[in-house]
Amino acid sequence: MPYSHKSFAGAAGRALILSLAVLPLGGPAWSQAVPADKAAPAPVKREAPNDPVVATVGGKPVLLSEVQEAVTSLPANARSMPPQTILPILLDQIIDARLLTAEARKAGLDKEPAVRRLMDAAADRALQTALLHREIDPLVTDAALKARFDKENAGKTGETEVHARHILVGDEAAAKKITGDLKAGGDFAALSKEYSKDPGAAAQGGDLGFFKKGDMVPEFAAAAFALKDGEVTAAPVQTQFGWHVIQVIEHRQAPPPTFESAQEEFRQKVVQDSVQAMVARARVGVAIEKFNLDGSKPRATDMAEPPPRVK
Repeated sequence: MPYSHKSFAGAAGRALILSLAVLPLGGPAWSQAVPADKAAPAPVKREAPNDPVVATVGGKPVLLSEVQEAVTSLPANARSMPPQTILPILLDQIIDARLLTAEARKAGLDKEPAVRRLMDAAADRALQTALLHREIDPLVTDAALKARFDKENAGKTGETEVHARHILVGDEAAAKKITGDLKAGGDFAALSKEYSKDPGAAAQGGDLGFFKKGDMVPEFAAAAFALKDGEVTAAPVQTQFGWHVIQVIEHRQAPPPTFESAQEEFRQKVVQDSVQAMVARARVGVAIEKFNLDGSKPRATDMAEPPPRVK
């Protein structure tokens, strides 16, 4: 259903007024490694010839770029509206927000300590976001990511995978009996269907398909990857799920990941690594002292474990 200026300017449109009065800055957008389209918007460049004054409030100008920047804070369905529909609505809301801000200053609210702290925190977040955008945006373009991915993955082969099946039971004795039955020539698939507590795999004769070492809990993975093709574990393997009898069917070398398949995960890794590096550089030469939550200086005994209780 197409939007109209009139329909949007109703309850849904006017509900945006207060949200625009205090445009959410949030924490440093990059610190959560959020997708680029949900990160805090980068500052808009304002060039006078292409950035006309579209309103004044108390003699102070509202620039077109400010209205355009407000669009990035809207939900996706609102951002898709035609500019001639959404921009006039946003301009009205920015004017309303300016008026509310002026009223708050007239009332002296900007001098109140609690409000002052919020204002300072918002300014800090804006500076953090601007710094992170300036430093990290060039590192996470498609071209930059592709070049770094290719460099870091040059010559790397894919991970080894094993194709295995298992029988899961609740106690070691039952697992040992199944191991004995297999040594006596029992059919693995039939025993899995009869005894296994893993219904999904049991229906497939215990077949788990191919998996990488990191896909399974450590105890299971260590045992499976230690087996040769066709081998069955000599002794049951205990994990948090119970006792396993494992047979490896075959090994294979998986193809290395492509940039396309790994791009988003790799982008987040680059962002996280870059933020950590920036924080580490920022710490250099800065004296930092931490205190207890009651404001007292920590003592050596504060982190010590309490002595064992005497029974």
